[in-house]
Amino acid sequence: MTLYFEPSRERAQELADLLGSDARGATSLAELTQFVVIDRHVQLVVLGPGVSLHEALAFTKQQRLIRPGLGVVLLRDQLDVAALAEAIRVGVREVVDASDGDGIVAACLRSLDVTRQYGPVQSQMPTAAPVSEPVVTSGKLVTVFAGKGGAGKSTIATNLAVALSANGTRRVCLVDLDLSFGDVAIMLQLVPERSMVDAILMAGRLDETGLRSLLTSYSPQVDTLLAPAGPADGERVNRELVTEVLGLTRKYYDYVVIDTPPFFSDPVLAALDMSDYYVLIATPDVPSLKNLRLTLDMFDLLEYSKSSRVIVLNRADARVGLTSADIERVVRAPIQGHVPSTRDVPVSINRGIPIMVEDPNHPVSRSIREIAEVGLDLGPTPAPQVSSHPAGGKRRGGFSLRLGR
Repeated sequence: MTLYFEPSRERAQELADLLGSDARGATSLAELTQFVVIDRHVQLVVLGPGVSLHEALAFTKQQRLIRPGLGVVLLRDQLDVAALAEAIRVGVREVVDASDGDGIVAACLRSLDVTRQYGPVQSQMPTAAPVSEPVVTSGKLVTVFAGKGGAGKSTIATNLAVALSANGTRRVCLVDLDLSFGDVAIMLQLVPERSMVDAILMAGRLDETGLRSLLTSYSPQVDTLLAPAGPADGERVNRELVTEVLGLTRKYYDYVVIDTPPFFSDPVLAALDMSDYYVLIATPDVPSLKNLRLTLDMFDLLEYSKSSRVIVLNRADARVGLTSADIERVVRAPIQGHVPSTRDVPVSINRGIPIMVEDPNHPVSRSIREIAEVGLDLGPTPAPQVSSHPAGGKRRGGFSLRLGR
């Protein structure tokens, strides 16, 4: 069942018409809360734009403890970064423009799909967490993020994973958290026989054996956790599962590199909350730089450490009419990495061999290795070497490679 509340009668009627006859309206926030407590079949609550942000966040925060599977969709007349950050922090599933009818319906359907993954909806009061042995977190989590698609994020992530393995002296896991349209498998020519979705049945009891069953080996020291083969499967992965998987993964790897979609979602925020470093990618064009600036504003609101951010300008030498002064004025933050533009990168992508492996001394390879050494405090590392031995993972193409030891 879907519930909704909007103080304005006129707008409440508009919301009722949009949500359909199966939705039930409340006349007050108190009545809405009572409906949720009494009816365990409620799966979704839509809060109209007339509900104050303070009340909406307080309601969501309370229900997250009592009914973790309940979805809350918040409608706003004006969308701003501050409201979005606060809403996501307390557990609101989606924040939607109140004037976008199609967007509201789509957000509700997505939320209902997520709720179904929790199984039967039941009310429960919070109980004490079971006592367990503390998890030793030794590995470093590195999340690679770009606020705009096409910035080369996956290219940077795959090559960075190779660089961080330091010629096979460190264990690295590359996680593709772009659960709908992940590119890690195709870029490394791996067949995604297993993915993050396969962890759902092990949620809450994932151990080392279960984790190993999810991984696809790329080289002796680099493993991958691939995105699902179908876009719809990724919607079944929730924040809690990502937290569990990454928390366990970092116990067995020196570095965990996380590739992400170009937007904030619950799984992405779970990764960001746990990360030791944030590699933020942009290209030298105004839309990409604008989105980078908005990303930095969001990071400030979420209180992610400034010292842990590594800003990388990809295709940095492209002649697009922007000077260094222009870029600094838009971003208002130092650029720590500059990756040059070259046709050799798309060629390496099409061949399924990271340029870091194919040509360790290429300017792009050197720039990414510098990001690992300086930005991520890895220290000086040898360049990777190519050999003809099989890498261990099943590949789409006919070639095989491994990192030299």
